[in-house]
Amino acid sequence: MSTSAAQDGKVILPGGTIGVLGGGQLGRMLALAGRNMGYRFVTLDPTPDAPTGQVADEQIEAGYDDVDAARRLAALSDVITYEFENVDAHVTNILMEESYVPQGSQLLYTTQHRLREKRAIEAAGVPVAPYAEIRSEAELREAAERFGIPCVLKTAMGGYDGKGQWVLRSLDEVPEAYATLSKAKTELVLEQFIHFDKELSVIAARSPRGEVKAFPAAENIHVHNILHESIVPARIEVAIQKEAEALAMKIAASLGVIGLIAVELFLTKDGQLYVNELAPRPHNSGHYTMEACRTSQFEQHVRAICNLPLGSTELLSPVVMVNLLGEHIAPLTEKLAEPGFLEDEQLGVSAKVHLYGKKEAKEKRKMGHINLLTDDVEKALTWIEQTGIWGK
Repeated sequence: MSTSAAQDGKVILPGGTIGVLGGGQLGRMLALAGRNMGYRFVTLDPTPDAPTGQVADEQIEAGYDDVDAARRLAALSDVITYEFENVDAHVTNILMEESYVPQGSQLLYTTQHRLREKRAIEAAGVPVAPYAEIRSEAELREAAERFGIPCVLKTAMGGYDGKGQWVLRSLDEVPEAYATLSKAKTELVLEQFIHFDKELSVIAARSPRGEVKAFPAAENIHVHNILHESIVPARIEVAIQKEAEALAMKIAASLGVIGLIAVELFLTKDGQLYVNELAPRPHNSGHYTMEACRTSQFEQHVRAICNLPLGSTELLSPVVMVNLLGEHIAPLTEKLAEPGFLEDEQLGVSAKVHLYGKKEAKEKRKMGHINLLTDDVEKALTWIEQTGIWGK
């Protein structure tokens, strides 16, 4: 367990205040779900009028390394959670000393660093793709020759949506790849390229009382290394869906997770599953749960950190979640008022739009998502294609 309070089975009842470190869209949707349950929210984020701040009781406008601001968050909160991994370790320690942080710092320490994360997954008895720690250009060349081309060089810390990595497609790229990524001044890791058939993810939840549940596995489609669609049920055999969910619950239990953990996996053509990476928080690929499951991932996270019984993860409807990036907002806005757009009776698709309250719609920036409820995910995929919002 992460803290003595968690070991004691501390329960935070509705009426209590949840502090959120980070003010982005994940915190916003967490606060909206928690408000329905009667909780209050305070968020710490340096961005004025941050997405979470718009729906919280209070926003502390300060940097994540601001010790005084962290102490203020601690004083105002009955329980503290975080909505992103790159939390300042010193601030996390202060919060743990002065407030209740059931997720603790150990899980952050593990998942902030790719090498530590991979070793923890292996320790849980769950397969990861072959990898090697890289400390020199010579080691990179040797490992690349051993794994074969292509392979992927990544920084051990930082990096998201494809940043902080280099796909080696020739040994001639070794010097440039090493020189470029070593500028990050962190360890490097080389991963064998998995020729996967599908990318999957499972969101699992665990409470201090040891209850563990997983949401249905999602099939994920990425475009330019950014999640584009999550398809549920995943178009895979039921046995593989269940295996993926079981692996996620195994990792949650082994790592002593409190709250949510997102487990991203590769599925090969021969039916093998490999864990790619973890995220100890609500996750983009779990947004489909907001309308399609009995309990959303955000409500489940609130339940878990407050030590309430976990909710049912039953899927109520097939669903496709599609992300809205900055470049999609203008074409979406043009179509929102059109008859038949949000409720397409011909296709049998109902569109639920979620926008995050970000001020500027920058290209490739996540601005919102749409959950498409249907009786057949292929109809939702057709709807996405026909709208033209995401290109032809």
